[in-house]
Amino acid sequence: MSAARTIFTLAKFATGIFLGGMALASFAAETPVVGLTIKDHRFIPESIVAPAGQKFILRVQNADNGVEEFESSDLNRERIVRPGASTDIFLGPLSAGAYKFFGEFHPDSARGQLIAK
Repeated sequence: MSAARTIFTLAKFATGIFLGGMALASFAAETPVVGLTIKDHRFIPESIVAPAGQKFILRVQNADNGVEEFESSDLNRERIVRPGASTDIFLGPLSAGAYKFFGEFHPDSARGQLIAK
């Protein structure tokens, strides 16, 4: 491959990454964020409200000293959240209704529901 062709290919690749990043930043800026905290092996609050019929971000913050896994069969999602860290889970659009979730490592205490309305 010639040097000019290599430079052209790299430029196309860099442009694609830049435009993809811009699209993701735009999506994130316009997308509602619903917050949820893990503390003392519980979800706080236990019941959260999210917009029905619209994409949104569920931001899960782990304020515990141990790892927890956000899990929901209803939402078809599971995500490990390390201590002191947070994770964004992209959801929706959801139909109006209640969706249960729990903490995989503390299923007896870490329970909650997301209500889409």
